[in-house]
Amino acid sequence: MTFARVRALLVVGVLAVIAIVFVAVTLVRDTQAGKEVASDCQEGDKLADTRLRQAKDIKINVYNATDTAGLANTVKTDFQNRQFKVLKAGNEPAKKGIDDEVAVLRFGPKGVGSYQVLRAYFLNKAEPEFQLDRKDDVVDVVIGGEFKQLATITEVNQALTQRDSDSTQLPPRTCADPNLK
Repeated sequence: MTFARVRALLVVGVLAVIAIVFVAVTLVRDTQAGKEVASDCQEGDKLADTRLRQAKDIKINVYNATDTAGLANTVKTDFQNRQFKVLKAGNEPAKKGIDDEVAVLRFGPKGVGSYQVLRAYFLNKAEPEFQLDRKDDVVDVVIGGEFKQLATITEVNQALTQRDSDSTQLPPRTCADPNLK
């Protein structure tokens, strides 16, 4: 074999190895892999994030709907001590009459799983207020007149395992996003 022929074979071999590496990297980094269409969605339904997140990954606003001064800041500190990301705290602007509620949790499709976790901190006694058009994953925690304190970690774990079927159902006009499981 001549030197030119050996060199040509070597170049072809190197190019083949580069092509194989390129194809392998493309397949591994494919962002479309595993993507599926939500089969249980109806026309107009919004995809809901149903993942039960860790506290450090949950963003909340804390609002006080009671006459107890400073309650939002106290609850804010309790949630921060439990590693939640508290974005805002203050009085509930609407001051809806929730004197007979422990809390109201307002959330949108991106906050469904976070709502499930937060509800456990109120021993599954917080009322949901689902907002279909809400775009963010933040949950508003509105403290009501029946609030005493947040649950302990043991109580939270028990509440998460004892959720009733109503609390585990998806809100109306939503379906679970199959790409977030």
